[in-house]
Amino acid sequence: MATLVQSAAFPLLLLPLFAFRSSTPSITPPPVAKVAFIYISLGLIVGGDNLMYSYGLLYLPVSTYSLICASQLAFNVFFSYFLNSQKFTSLILNSVVLLTFSTILLAVHSESAGPTGLSKGKYVVGFLCTLGASATYSLLLSLIQLSFQKVLKKETFSVVLEMQIYTSAVATCVCVVGLFSSGEWRGLGEEMDGFAKGRVSYLMTLIWTAVAWQIAAVGVVGLIFLVSSLFSNVISTLALPVVPVFAVIFFHDKMDGVKIVSMMLAIWGFVSYIYQHYLDDSKSKLSRSDANEVFNVTV
Repeated sequence: MATLVQSAAFPLLLLPLFAFRSSTPSITPPPVAKVAFIYISLGLIVGGDNLMYSYGLLYLPVSTYSLICASQLAFNVFFSYFLNSQKFTSLILNSVVLLTFSTILLAVHSESAGPTGLSKGKYVVGFLCTLGASATYSLLLSLIQLSFQKVLKKETFSVVLEMQIYTSAVATCVCVVGLFSSGEWRGLGEEMDGFAKGRVSYLMTLIWTAVAWQIAAVGVVGLIFLVSSLFSNVISTLALPVVPVFAVIFFHDKMDGVKIVSMMLAIWGFVSYIYQHYLDDSKSKLSRSDANEVFNVTV
C-alpha cells in the first residue's frame, strides 16, 4: 500500500495534460512502439524503486534511511556523466558535496528510534533495498533526461505530464498485481480499523499522500525537462534540510544548531550550483553576441 500511493493518483494529471497539449506538433512524433517501450520500461523501474524505498523505510530507522538516501546525489553524478554527458565544474562538485554532507548531518542528528523487534536479516534487507533504491532513482532520472533528449523531443510541457502519467500507470498496475498476489489486500480492513484516528482519517491520509506524490513527481520530471536530472536531484536534496523550518512553524519543533548548520550547508550548495548556471548562461549570451557581430561584419 505504501508503494501504491506513490503512483496511484496519476489520473489527476489528465486534466492539466489536455490543457497543455499542443494541437500542432512542431516535430515528427517518434514511433509508437519506441515510445511505448520507454514508458513501460521506466514504469517498471518506478514501481520497483518505490517498492525498495518502502521496504527500506519499513525495516530501518528514519535516520539511517535518510543517511543512505543521501547517496543518491553521488549515484546521480555517475549516471549523469556517462548517460547525459554532464559537464562537471568545481562549483557543481562543491554543490553535490555540500548537499550530501548537509543531508548526512541531519540524518546522523535524527533521534528517531525506528522499528523495534526486527531481526538482523531484515535490517540488512532494509539497508540493501534503500541503497538499491537510491541508485535506481538516480539511474531513473538520467534515463528520463536521455528519453527527453533523444526520443521525446517535444517543446511543450505536455511531455512532462505524459511521462508522469504513463510511467505511473504502469507502476500502479505492477503495485496492484503485487498487492493482490501477496495477499496483503486481505489485511487492509483490519489495518483501517486499527488506525488511531479512524477509517476516514486513514483514507484521507492515503488520498492526500498520493496527491502530494504526484505533485512532487511532476516537479521532479519538469526540472529534468527544463534543466537536467542532476539539477532536479539537487533541488530534491535541498528540500530535506529545509523541512525542519516548516516543522518549527507548523509543529513548534525545536530548531537547534545542527539543523541550522545543515540548512546553511544546503543553501550554500544550492547557491553554488545556481552560480554555475549563471556563469554558463553569461558565457552562452556572450558567444551569441560575438557570433552576431561576426555575421554583421561579414554582411
